[in-house]
Amino acid sequence: MSGHVWLLPLKNLDDDARAIKLGEIALLELGEGQQKFVGDPLRMMLIGLEEESRHPFAVDANGAAVGVLTLQAGAATLAGWPEDHTAWLLRGFLIDRRQQGKGLGTLAAEAAVREAAKLTADLGSGQAGVVLSVNELNPGGQAAYRKAGFEDRGRYEGGDAGPQRIMYRAF
Repeated sequence: MSGHVWLLPLKNLDDDARAIKLGEIALLELGEGQQKFVGDPLRMMLIGLEEESRHPFAVDANGAAVGVLTLQAGAATLAGWPEDHTAWLLRGFLIDRRQQGKGLGTLAAEAAVREAAKLTADLGSGQAGVVLSVNELNPGGQAAYRKAGFEDRGRYEGGDAGPQRIMYRAF
């Protein structure tokens, strides 16, 4: 795995930069079968911009958006975590199908944990790590999260697309 990714917080960009980045996000493509696991990237980012608890990010590599992710406060139970406010929820995470297999998902997941730690310090919100749920039928996603230091914390039956694995990484 080589390369670098940057997480660009969409809420912190000026209107012009945000419009450019959203245009790039609109061109992201899901891999075959991914639509079962994740929503439309542009729609997810627009929702994230409207909700105070969500912090949407463009995943950038080589100056262009290659993916998206959102960190959400107060929503960890949506991934099967026992308490909403002890962890950030990592949701809506995807890497463009043309960029998959290059290690960018692992790099972005690692960067998301660093960003969540910064948000916790800046907001004084008290989370201790990041939690997510990944579908049991998504071994590539599970492998990327494990490589990024996430630990499997058990099964969650609440996913819309079937059973999920709860994965967690402390700061």
